[in-house]
Amino acid sequence: MTAEIRFGTDGWRGITGDDFTYQSLRWAASGIAEYLSAQDPQGTCVIGYDCRFASEIFAEEVARVLAAAGYRSLIFDRPSPTQVASWTVIEQKAQGAVVITASHNPYIFNGLKYKPETGSSAPTEVVAELERHINSKVTGGAEVPRAPLDSELIRRHDPAPAYLAQLARMIDLKAIAGAGLRIVHETMHGSGYGYITRALGGGATTVRELHADRNPFFGGVNPEPIPVNLGPTFDALRTGEHDLCICTDGDADRVGIIDEAGHFIDQLQVFALLMRYLVEERGWRGPVVRSLNMTHMADRLGERYGLPVIEVPVGFKNIAPRMMESDAILGGEESGGYAVRGHIPERDGILVGLLFADMLLRAQRPLSEILSSLYELVGEHHYLRHDLALERDTYPERRTQILSTLSRARPDRLCGQDVVRVRDDDGIKFYLSDGSWVLLRASGTEPLIRVYAEAADQAAAQARLEAMEELAGVGAR
Repeated sequence: MTAEIRFGTDGWRGITGDDFTYQSLRWAASGIAEYLSAQDPQGTCVIGYDCRFASEIFAEEVARVLAAAGYRSLIFDRPSPTQVASWTVIEQKAQGAVVITASHNPYIFNGLKYKPETGSSAPTEVVAELERHINSKVTGGAEVPRAPLDSELIRRHDPAPAYLAQLARMIDLKAIAGAGLRIVHETMHGSGYGYITRALGGGATTVRELHADRNPFFGGVNPEPIPVNLGPTFDALRTGEHDLCICTDGDADRVGIIDEAGHFIDQLQVFALLMRYLVEERGWRGPVVRSLNMTHMADRLGERYGLPVIEVPVGFKNIAPRMMESDAILGGEESGGYAVRGHIPERDGILVGLLFADMLLRAQRPLSEILSSLYELVGEHHYLRHDLALERDTYPERRTQILSTLSRARPDRLCGQDVVRVRDDDGIKFYLSDGSWVLLRASGTEPLIRVYAEAADQAAAQARLEAMEELAGVGAR
């Protein structure tokens, strides 16, 4: 019997040729068509795709299934970032979007993200409805009808002009283009290639793209913009002939930032820097939404600015609804995904990279100095993460065992600090008396247990990771 299709933290992902196949995708598309038709039978669905193996063919299969069900679609004419599909939903007043992508996951994966009419990640109730429709098709096992690609219900679409126009509304691109900045864009062989270059073309600022060719193997690394995957990037930056390096993941909705000296600005520092920039440089006021694995520097800044900071479980399906209901100025999670008010309640690595360019322009000083000035406000905070790989076949049972072990072992003290609070609705997080924290949670997209810690220095963060792993009975990879 074919396994049911389940959405993780953000969409459905599987190993290509194993559980992500043409047949399973057709069932998924058929269920989505049924869901869309129930919402608005006269609507349109946007279809995007990334640079992974056969992603454009998978995208065409989705369009053909939708057309056979009588539903219109706009399918992109080239690989594009996931957030471009989200923006196209807003710009075209579409009913939703399907994006063929496995985001930052290893090359053997592909997947499907669904974006509703808000352009955000699908909230829990929408995911539940999608899974119900999709798995009725999986259980039935019937052949799925497909229309020909030249169906009048399928139209090719270039999404770039409208998206670039939206970026220009969010930031003064002309000012950045004329500033003479030296920007490097590490595309990681992903679908973000060309977008920053087009956004800033025609002025004194230069944009140098790295790994902008399509390579479904991603050069042998996972297309996640974190230091372990950026060795070739650091090599290319050794000359120091840059002011900013913007690194985007496989579908360019996540971002990593490297400063003028070639030092990686970690994801938590990026969030705090964005918050300070939006409040102090842009004059924005409003709540901030962060995932529970995101920095508590935001809380310190919130106290300073008199702004509420809302903590939610991991995933933009949790962040986006809170952003929309509270009119938040910023939302973000540890994985390098950030959203800002006035755009879409969704991650956008291209926009955030350009906001950092604007930050440099306004501050008129290097990024390393801007980070130092942040620490003057909130004190030094250092963050570490361990990814603990588990066997895929036994992952569900093993993660349950690990979380159960940790839940039973809840200590009153950890690393010499009192455990002042525990949160256990998404993994288990210990809040310690010195303001540090440590979290263990199971990944929703890969067979991984992740352990995170933030403390005043690297040694303290490492000690908290090790103590948490010992309590849970696991060891770092």
